[in-house]
Amino acid sequence: MNLCLDARIVGPWVCEKAGGTWIEGRGTAIGKFKNGELVAGVLYEDYNGAQVLAHIRGDGNWACREYLRIIFDYPFNQLKVRRITVPIASHNTKAINLVEKMGFQLECVLSQATPDGDMNIYRMFRDDCRYLKR
Repeated sequence: MNLCLDARIVGPWVCEKAGGTWIEGRGTAIGKFKNGELVAGVLYEDYNGAQVLAHIRGDGNWACREYLRIIFDYPFNQLKVRRITVPIASHNTKAINLVEKMGFQLECVLSQATPDGDMNIYRMFRDDCRYLKR
C-alpha cells in the first residue's frame, strides 16, 4: 500500500471534498495512493490530548482493512486519544453512511453550522473501534 503522510498533499484534497479550507500547518494526515492517484485521506486536527477532530475522504474502492487499521491506529495508539470526533454536513449522506459503517455514532447536531444547514457531530471511543489490533 502506498501511503502519503504529507499533510500539504492530503489536507487540501480532503478539504476540497468536505467543503473546508486548507490552511498550512492545520494538522496531520494519512493518505492512500492507488495507481498513482490519491484515493483516500484523513486529516487530523485540533488534538487536545483527549480527542482529535478527523475529516475523512475516500473515492472509489479505497477502504481496505489495512488502511482502516492505520487511520485508527494513529489517533488511538500513537496520540493516545480517548475519542475521534468527525463533523459532517447533515446533507452529506454519503459521508454519513461511511462513518456509520465504520462504527462512528451520532452525538449531536449543530443547527445552522454549515453554509447549507446543519452539521452532524459523530464520535468514536477507543473501546468501540473494531479496527484496532487487540
